[in-house]
This record gives sequence, structure tokens and C-alpha cells, in this order.
Amino acid sequence: MFKKILIANRGEIAVRVARTARALGVRTVAVYSDADKNAPHVSACDEAVHIGAAAPADSYLRIERVIEAARRTGAEAVHPGYGFLSENADFADALDAAGVVFIGPTAETIRAMGSKSAAKDLMEKAGVPTTPGYQGEDQSLETFEKHARRIGYPVLLKATAGGGGKGMRMVADEKDLAEAVAAAQREGKSAFGDSRLLIEKYLPRARHVEVQIFGDGAGEVVHLFERDCSVQRRHQKIIEEAPAPRLPAKTRKKLLEAGVEAGRAVNYRGAGTVEFLYDGGENVYFMEMNTRLQVEHPVSEAITGVDLVEWQLRVAAGEKLPLKQSEIKERGHAFEARLYAEDAEKNFAPSVGVLTRLSLPTRARIDSGVEEGMGVTPYYDPMIAKIITAGGTREEALGRLAAALAETRVAGLETNARFLHALSTDEDFAKGEVSTRYIEEHAETLYARAPFDRRVLAAALLHRHLNAAPAGDDPWDRLTGFRLNKPAKAAYWIEIDGAPALARLVLKDGAYEAIVEPKASAALRREGEAGGETNRFEFSGARAGRDLRLSIDGGRFDVAFAPHGEAVRFWIGADFWDVRYPDPLSGALGHHSAEGTLTAPMPGVVTLLKAAPGDAVPAGAVLLVMEAMKMEHAIKAPHDGRVKAFRFKAGDQVKDGDLLVEFEEAP
Repeated sequence: MFKKILIANRGEIAVRVARTARALGVRTVAVYSDADKNAPHVSACDEAVHIGAAAPADSYLRIERVIEAARRTGAEAVHPGYGFLSENADFADALDAAGVVFIGPTAETIRAMGSKSAAKDLMEKAGVPTTPGYQGEDQSLETFEKHARRIGYPVLLKATAGGGGKGMRMVADEKDLAEAVAAAQREGKSAFGDSRLLIEKYLPRARHVEVQIFGDGAGEVVHLFERDCSVQRRHQKIIEEAPAPRLPAKTRKKLLEAGVEAGRAVNYRGAGTVEFLYDGGENVYFMEMNTRLQVEHPVSEAITGVDLVEWQLRVAAGEKLPLKQSEIKERGHAFEARLYAEDAEKNFAPSVGVLTRLSLPTRARIDSGVEEGMGVTPYYDPMIAKIITAGGTREEALGRLAAALAETRVAGLETNARFLHALSTDEDFAKGEVSTRYIEEHAETLYARAPFDRRVLAAALLHRHLNAAPAGDDPWDRLTGFRLNKPAKAAYWIEIDGAPALARLVLKDGAYEAIVEPKASAALRREGEAGGETNRFEFSGARAGRDLRLSIDGGRFDVAFAPHGEAVRFWIGADFWDVRYPDPLSGALGHHSAEGTLTAPMPGVVTLLKAAPGDAVPAGAVLLVMEAMKMEHAIKAPHDGRVKAFRFKAGDQVKDGDLLVEFEEAP
């Protein structure tokens, strides 16, 4: 076994590799960029070497700097993790020339599998089933048109050197092919420096299944069963499981055999993944081979009890495969959810910021490379953590995943946590009825947001009240709104997800009565209430560690909270709401200023004007409707008055904070 290895990566995979190395008594060397000086992967290793600026091209992708770091620290081998240099054949060659072991397959294998078209040719010769298509050198439009007609529309264009959905286009009709080819070639050239494409039959309801293989480089290849990675956004995986659900035994046998044959065809060494499309019937088709450890490898570890990183180190050090195929046993089921810093409601756009809160579940395996208080930068992959759960059955493992996601708390930036929870509790997902189009076909339920109710309002008011009151013991100091011989009262303006409300709190016998004016939401009405200008309810609560514990109508619940930008984010289960406490004298209250002007609560488009300049309107009348984030938002009169002017017309784009309406209060 090696005495010291260098980990040429960062984030959760570097921390994960260091964990296994330490368990084996192997010393580790971290490399880090300017942006990662204080990152967890640095402290997870025994030594650390600075290799450059924040941009990957100036640090983690600099082969000569990584090799120099290995030479300087006396590392005998380099583990590349995934991404960065993990599938770079030139890096493997350079390490070999420097006398340092590359913990992975040979450079020849990496090159053979690095081109999707060359890999597909090789697999066809080895008898591995492949998707009908074309992967030749002739890249003319005429050739693509001819083969598209042969295999039949819809077809899928792919950059031959690509990955992660880049350089990929689905084409449903021949009239769209020319434009799609040009776009995919441009994207492939930009992302990978290679504009070549392949074309293959598009399977609209296909599933993405893959086989975890491991080889010794001397002809022996075993599998550690399969994973299903069908649920994806932008052709990138976000939730994986092992084994694959609803996979017929005959098809599974064919899949696992094909995965092993693919490995044998290139005399595979180390951990690798062979990816296939499954048509939902009996057919599986080779897509590509990833010549590295996959992000989702923990689910394979969970169902086999194997530490794949340990196997990587042992085989790279010259040992035999730890187990034969007959000795690798499958037990139970496992899921992995990828917690990303991204906004699901904005097409999963990456989100950056400082993690003002990071509370991850304790009853799950967590692979993470960030900590609370750290900044998530735009330089690297936006992954915050991988949340892995296992159980004796798929139902049990999925239930544990849903529970873990409901406990996940991240503030300071946006994440996909709520979206992942919606996935894990979706009825069709629970049945295993998955495909690569799952998110698209279930968007209505997956993107739905829970409206706020009295629990959220109570938590927001209690948080505001506790933070407004000094901590002394003197009741004159401690009670906001204290009055001699009468209940203490306090009034607060709050805003929940953009909806304003004025609330008065009355402290009575250790509990609170909330009086809300105007109604913040129809959800706040008591059952059977006819309406009215006020809404009243009682609650009690106090701090509980970092969070709040409240009781309403005899029910007790916990509410987590943390600073989130200019707001405070509150969680109840997997749902969350952003609360602001505007200053009534600042002009920001309820999106109208002290002078009565109204402003846009968020970027959007004006869709309708409901009044005209000069109109006299009552308080609460809708003046203007705008659309933002696929939802309509009504801008209402803050009080009785007159519309002086509109600043925008229907169809105009507005920015957050733009003045929409000039409004004059009635005398």
C-alpha cells in the first residue's frame, strides 16, 4: 500500500478520498487554489500545497503544478477524484513519466473512451449493444440528414468529446436539423475544443441506467450491480438509486453482462462506469464509459458494503481485486440526492453566496466539502453535499431520504433542497416510474410551493418580537409595548414571500394573541370565518436552541430560521418562506413608500393595468398586475386614494424596485 498520495481535486470528493486514505493509514496531500485556502478538503489532508489562482485553468487543471506538488511532497500516487484532470490521458502519461502512479485506468483506456464515437465503434466490435446511429468522420449536414432519415426521427445530436449535456440537441423534425447541427457544433467547440458530433436514435421515455465496474488491468473485470440515474435536469443527474427499480430480470442480466464486456474490451483497471439507455422493454444501449469514480458511487457502496476508494488504492498499488464476482453480494436499496447551490425556480441557475446556515441531516451519510460560513463561488461545481440513505427495501430507503431532505437547512443562497424533497415524495417516483423526462412531465407538482399559514406568521412575529426586546430581567426593558396594569402590546410590519401585513401582538398569560391587519392571506382565516378586517389567533412559543418551538391550537412544531440576504428564511419541514421586516418610515413597506408610490416586488413583466390616471380607488383595489417567475402578482392600493400616473404599460419589463404607480392618499 502507498504511504502517501496526493488528491488532485477539491470539495466533497477530495474530503471523501482523504477519509478512506486515513482509515488505511495512508498520508494525504491536498492541493488548493486561492479561493480554497480555508476549504474543508485542505484541513482534511495531512499536507497542502497551493497551486494557483481561483479559476480552474490556473490551478486544478495545471498538470505541471499538480505533478510538482506531488514531487515536492513525496507523494507516490495521485487520486484525481472526478472532473478536472480525472479523465485526462495527458495527465496520466505525465504522471507515469514522473514516476508517480495514476490511481485510475491507463492513458490508453482513457483515450479510447474519451471520444463518444470511437467508444461506440469499439463497443460494437466487442458485441456490446449500441443505440442505432452514426459516429463517422464525415461531419457534413448531408450525411447527418441521410442517417437521421435512416434511423428515424426524433434523433439526438451529441458532441463526441462532450459530457454534462453540452453540445447535445434533440431534433424532432428534419426541418430543424440544420440549425441544431450548427448549434451543437458551436457548443462542442466552445466547451471541449472539438466540434465533431454523432447522431443516434432518440428514445423519448428512456431510462438512464449504468453499471459500476472494477478491473485489475490484467483481464479481470467485475460489476457491483447497476444504478438508475434517470431523473436529470439539463441532462445532468440530481438523484440516483441502486439497484434500478422495475428492471426485468432478463434485462438486468443483459445489462450487467454488457457492462463487464465493455470493461474487458479495454482491459479496464480501477473503478469505472458504463452508461446505458434502457427503452423500458428488453433493450439496453451503450452510451459511454466514464473512466473514473462517479459522483453517485456511494449508492453502489451502500448496497454492496464495498469501499470503492479503498479498492482503487489497493489495485493501483498492485494488489489483486479484493473480491471475486461471486463474493460481491447485493443487499437492500440506496438513494443519493445531490444538494446543489442552484435555484430550481430559475431553470436551476447556479447560486452563489455565503452559507449563513448549513444544517445537514444526521441520520444519513453526508459527503460534503463545504461548511457553514463559507462562500460558494462561481468558479467550481455548485455541489454543497450528497445525501445518501439506505434501507432494506426501496420504500424504506426512499422514506429515509425524504426525511433527511426535510431536515436540510441551507441559507445565504438558493438550493434545490425543496425540489429534491418534492421529488422524493412524488407518487410516481415512489412507484419507480422514472424516465429522463420525469422532471419535465411532473413540473406542476415538483415546482409547487406551499402557501404560508398561521404557523409561519406566528414564527415570524415571535422571531421579530424576541429580537426586538432587550435581554434584561426588568419588565420595563423586556416587554415591547409594556403598559402598566394592561397587557403588553407591540406592532410589527412584516412581509412573507412579498405579501405585506401589519400585525399586533398582545402578551396574555405567557401566550400571544396576534391581530393581523389587513389579512395577510386567506390561509390565515379560521375555519368557517366569514371574513372581516382583522384576523386573530393565539399561540405560544420560545427559543429552542438555534430555532423556535411554537404551539397553535394544541399542536406543537419547530421552526428553523437563518439570515438569508436581506430577509430571514423560516423552515417548517421541507418548506420555507422568506420574511422581511421593513421599516415603516423607510418607504419600503409593503412595496409602497410613505408618499404612496408603489414599486415592483421583483423583476417581471407588466401584464395588465386595472385603473387609469385620475381614478379614485378604495384601499386594496388592484391597480396593476405583473407576472414574475410564472406567477401573477397584484399591486394594490395601500389605502383610499387617487392614481396619479402609471410608469409602465402592459408588456413592459420591470426590475426589482422599479416605481410602477404614483399614488395619492385621499384626504
